[in-house]
Amino acid sequence: MAVVRMREALRDAMAEEMRRDESVFLIGEDVGVFQGAFKVSEGLLDEFGEKRVRDTPISENTIVGTGVGAAMGGLRPIVEIMTVNFALLAMDMIVNHAAAIPYMFGGQVRVPLVVRMPGGGGHQLGPTHSHSLEAMFLQIPGLLVACPSTPADGKGLLKAAIRDDNPVIFIEHESLYGSRGEVPDDDDHVLNFGDAAIRREGGDVTIVGLLRMAETADKAAQTLSHEHGVESEVVDPRTLRPLDLDTILESVAKTNHVVIVEEGWPHGGVGANLAALIQGQAFDHLDAPVQRVTGADVPMPYSKRLEQAAMPHSEHVVSAALASLEGSI
Repeated sequence: MAVVRMREALRDAMAEEMRRDESVFLIGEDVGVFQGAFKVSEGLLDEFGEKRVRDTPISENTIVGTGVGAAMGGLRPIVEIMTVNFALLAMDMIVNHAAAIPYMFGGQVRVPLVVRMPGGGGHQLGPTHSHSLEAMFLQIPGLLVACPSTPADGKGLLKAAIRDDNPVIFIEHESLYGSRGEVPDDDDHVLNFGDAAIRREGGDVTIVGLLRMAETADKAAQTLSHEHGVESEVVDPRTLRPLDLDTILESVAKTNHVVIVEEGWPHGGVGANLAALIQGQAFDHLDAPVQRVTGADVPMPYSKRLEQAAMPHSEHVVSAALASLEGSI
């Protein structure tokens, strides 16, 4: 084990897979000479050269389209989009091509493509750089969607994504790039998609959080335990497609209460999807309605105070958990 930052874990995952398989290459804006907008590709150009670490013009639709074509031709491209908001410029290639081509070709052509992109707020980057659009990609059949919250998960899921024959949307939270954690330092640290993680065990309430909200959920769980005597079970889905619904339902069956926390918008969000699934498949286990904690229903403000006000915090999760448990404790 080694203690590394998230950005280093992601870099190591790409480097190891590029050494393992010559068909893997990285393409995107500033991934080479500048070593990535968030320094995730640091050192890769020096090791692998311009043929396999390629800087591109500012044209997201073209970048992803190049990746789709390369994947159809037998390569395994990793496409870096500078921020998840910019992926909107490439939605034609992501939805109508990457996700649909294997289906339209009857499985005769695969698209082993990884599209990496950072998202989330907290850095005063305004509404065009700070959103959480996981739900948008979750809706699209044909895509896999990964949302790691720890360096170990970042490395293990990215290696799995690169090896997968399906197109993968790999969302990284900007605020987690500097987070530290223990990561296995062997080349075989590969995680399965569709396996959620229990970050904390408890019997009173289930709290589901992904990306940075997994940390927020854990912080709320600590407060609930220390100040209210409530023991929370924190579940991190890690991937949204496929979704490990069984682990979530098993937790709800144990606690009978659930809070879902996400940084994205409330309408049609990840939490809305999970709430519907839980209400439909674990209704008899629920002693209270599903509680949801989300970002505000506004474009992300630039002002620091307004930005913080628009984002979920642990105190909001604590309040939601206590509201769910009202009358039970």
